[in-house]
Amino acid sequence: MAKIPNVLSAAAPAALTAASGLVGGFGVVRWTGRRELGGAVLAVAGVSAATQWHRRSGTATAAALTGLYVAAFGGSHPLAKKIGAWPSVFAVTGVVAAASTAATALAARKS
Repeated sequence: MAKIPNVLSAAAPAALTAASGLVGGFGVVRWTGRRELGGAVLAVAGVSAATQWHRRSGTATAAALTGLYVAAFGGSHPLAKKIGAWPSVFAVTGVVAAASTAATALAARKS
């Protein structure tokens, strides 16, 4: 019997890394008051996620997801004025994690 690959388990690490960067970066800023520390968390996680996306899905997908990651960070600021800081961070994180999972799972199915 043929083994069916679990494409979601292959997609999870990059999505979790990206989510950790967005939530963790904001959390570090909130709890330390040091924006540069939160930016470092955001950057390190972003580079790590981009590397995973590139390895699993290719250059174009990695570039698109990295762009989404950066846009989510930027977009969370005006959104926070409407719905609050933490809800905004969680909303954009959900979008990035879902896009990451979908793109990585799609790439895994193709291979």
